[in-house]
Amino acid sequence: MPHMGAAVALQICVLLSAIPAQYFISQRYGTDSAQRIQITERLIIASWSSFTNTYLSLDTWADRLKLWLSKTRTCLNAGLLILRFRNWYYGEKETKIGDNEAETHSYFAESNHVRSPKPEYIRFSVGQVIVHRRLGYSGVIIGWDGKAKAPEEWLQHKYPPAKQDLKDTPHYRILINKANGFGKSTAYVPEEEITIIVGLEVVHHPDMEAYFSGYDGSKYIMKPWLEKIYPQD
Repeated sequence: MPHMGAAVALQICVLLSAIPAQYFISQRYGTDSAQRIQITERLIIASWSSFTNTYLSLDTWADRLKLWLSKTRTCLNAGLLILRFRNWYYGEKETKIGDNEAETHSYFAESNHVRSPKPEYIRFSVGQVIVHRRLGYSGVIIGWDGKAKAPEEWLQHKYPPAKQDLKDTPHYRILINKANGFGKSTAYVPEEEITIIVGLEVVHHPDMEAYFSGYDGSKYIMKPWLEKIYPQD
């Protein structure tokens, strides 16, 4: 049943109080008793009819109930929309950002999980200097994956149908020697595209000191944090 507000209660009181008021008025201004009774009866009937049509009619209450339900439904829908927006903005959005960041750091040999034991088919090691067979730039290996780990869009662009097999071969993350003027600072390449060179100690790159502490004559020496990830390199 709809809630009866203060305004509705006031209307009922006014209608009920109108009956005795109308009776006293008719008593004062009526001409004779029969006429006063007739006027009073008409006033009582009119008041009762107005009251029943307003508050005792099933159709009226049905209309009021529909209006109340409509307002309630509107409020609920608005609340749900606000709740969904809030969950999306503060909850789901943060979760997706977190997932994307986790995925990003697992791509392109950037994962921090320990590579041990090292598979026998991984021919090269972190710290070795390489040269790209086709493009000719030199650089140093800073990480590797047993097979390509990258977003699907990147893999599709990098490896058309004729080169799909390369996705399942070892991939290496390279700091590219700035002295080559190649333009890119890093690369993620399959094993078959690079070869190891010895004796080239100087690889110019602003991130070298973050990964390596020196050069031992054959490869760069990993910093302790990097050695923990690649203990067998």
